[in-house]
Amino acid sequence: TEVDRLPCLQHLFLSCNNIISFDQLACLGESRFLSELTLDGNPVALETWYKQAVLRCVLHLRRLDMKRITDEDRRMAGVHARKEEEKKKESHKQTIHKEKRRLAIRNAAQQWEGVMATLELPPTNGSKEDVSPENSPAHSPAQTNGLAQETSPEEPRRVSPGSGPERPSGTTESRLRTNSRPNSPRDPKLVETGSVQSLSLSDSHLAELDGDTLRLFGLGALEALERGWGAQTAGAVTVITFRYINFDAIVPTLPRLRVKFPNLSHLIFLESNISRLPQLAALAQVRRLDQLTIHPEGNPVVSMKLWRPFIIYRLHHFNLQRINGQEVTMNDVIAAERVFGTLGHIAATETPHCRLLLLLEESRKRQLQFLLEGRGRRAGLSPEELRDNGKLLGEGLSRALFNYPSRDGSVESPEEGSVESSERAAIVEQYLQELVQRASETNLKGEALHKLWPSMFAEMVRDCVLEMRDRTAFRQASLTKLSDTK
Repeated sequence: TEVDRLPCLQHLFLSCNNIISFDQLACLGESRFLSELTLDGNPVALETWYKQAVLRCVLHLRRLDMKRITDEDRRMAGVHARKEEEKKKESHKQTIHKEKRRLAIRNAAQQWEGVMATLELPPTNGSKEDVSPENSPAHSPAQTNGLAQETSPEEPRRVSPGSGPERPSGTTESRLRTNSRPNSPRDPKLVETGSVQSLSLSDSHLAELDGDTLRLFGLGALEALERGWGAQTAGAVTVITFRYINFDAIVPTLPRLRVKFPNLSHLIFLESNISRLPQLAALAQVRRLDQLTIHPEGNPVVSMKLWRPFIIYRLHHFNLQRINGQEVTMNDVIAAERVFGTLGHIAATETPHCRLLLLLEESRKRQLQFLLEGRGRRAGLSPEELRDNGKLLGEGLSRALFNYPSRDGSVESPEEGSVESSERAAIVEQYLQELVQRASETNLKGEALHKLWPSMFAEMVRDCVLEMRDRTAFRQASLTKLSDTK
């Protein structure tokens, strides 16, 4: 329009002109003398905040649609304008926060890939797809190590690392390098509603609380566990998700989780480098655990056939309900006991008392020593009796011996840890080779004896018969031998 070229315009009638946007009225703000305006019959007049929006465009307006503008109308227009401004600022702030969040997760992923490249881990199965409620192992019917994953109506918000993937429109923006990588595994609408609380955010880590779920991305996010938590907030946390954090760095925090989050019942590990069964034994340090999710991506242990039975056996005192979304049945418990029960029994009965005290944790050491020394109601108990007469602080003694290997405090960097691990692996391999060689030699000797024994036995019987044929001489020779031995 060209009405802004009429500086002295005072009355303007625009009824039924098909004005559909307030942007079309922006030019009226230049008409400083405009006092009367009519817009009835236009689609824009049907908007809820129609009057307030017009007053924002034309500040000196006195009449609108033949109705006088009151002070209350101007006040409401001012309130609406302030709300709109605050909404824009909040939207801008949320946009900045989402971008920082995306960059933090991306940088955490890059650091993780760098560490994994240094450790020279074997490639894990599966491509690096976005982990979302649609393809998370705890949400969809999938195959993880040959086990069918079941869904639960309560799982979508609790099990996945986020409520939905945040995906920019551009394909290149939603990927990290050439591999697919989740930029933000949750729905951005959650930020807008204020349901997600950012606890710690930097260039390379992120810690956020979404209802009952605490999500940690990157090593630095573990610092959020040290912050002051209110009793109500900490009590509401039931799910903790770890991503791009080495499991060995998570282990020292597990005892604190046990105290700080009393209602914690579900742990989720994504890209945590869980590669050995003994690492899983560290989970016994938490207070309780109903569900456990270990995603195959970045956790080589899931490719092992015995990882699930080991968890069921080692964490038997937790009475786990689900592992990777699949229900734990009584048949699973029996099968796990069948696989590891004998080994645990041998470990508990054959391990010396002093070695038991070295292997067990401090709290269990005191109780075990108390029982072994007979300072309780009964005399000192043997390891067999300890195993048969109850549990040791919630865990069977045979299960407690499958513990997390303690780390040397002098080993700080991943490279040093990798060297130490390789040296230990070489020693173990050599020791096992010697055991196999010794067992093989013993088996060969046994087979040779089994073949020669019939003829040897016949010769022994024949010699005895010939020797005893002359009984008088045999008695005399026997008495002579007895006399010589004395």
